[in-house]
Amino acid sequence: MGVKTIERHGSSLKDRLYIPAIAGGMKTTFKRFVKNLSDTSNLETLQYPEVQPNDITSRYRGVHRLTKWDDGSEKCVACYMCATACPANCIFIDAEERFDGVAEKRPKEFKIDLLECVYCGYCVEACPCDAIRMDTGIFSFTADKREDFVINKERLMSHEALQEEPKND
Repeated sequence: MGVKTIERHGSSLKDRLYIPAIAGGMKTTFKRFVKNLSDTSNLETLQYPEVQPNDITSRYRGVHRLTKWDDGSEKCVACYMCATACPANCIFIDAEERFDGVAEKRPKEFKIDLLECVYCGYCVEACPCDAIRMDTGIFSFTADKREDFVINKERLMSHEALQEEPKND
């Protein structure tokens, strides 16, 4: 077994100054700038929000929604699995007892802070009741105040799915 010796780079004054690397990067940027300036027909510009992107796949994770039973009540049983799985700790649930015979409890309050959310989808994977989904197709959420980014249970239940839900037969 031979030992391979790898020469260490960056020991010369030229490498330590980073000037050649910066100049190379600026050269590439300037060439691209001149090319785009001389021929603007190749630029891909989307006039957002008037024109929405059309290349979003069905697997895209958009804003959350809570699913409902046929009678309009929420499927969530306030098991806290989504809040536990959330790496950003942006899901807040306050449970109450349920008396309609569907489950033992339900969320009295269910809030998601979209500014804290990293849209990882762990909450959807962790939910045992398929009560939370990220298939609304809402990929851009804007508001004026921070409080508007904290969406409550009523707003989560008002979001509709982008595509039709599969029926369980």
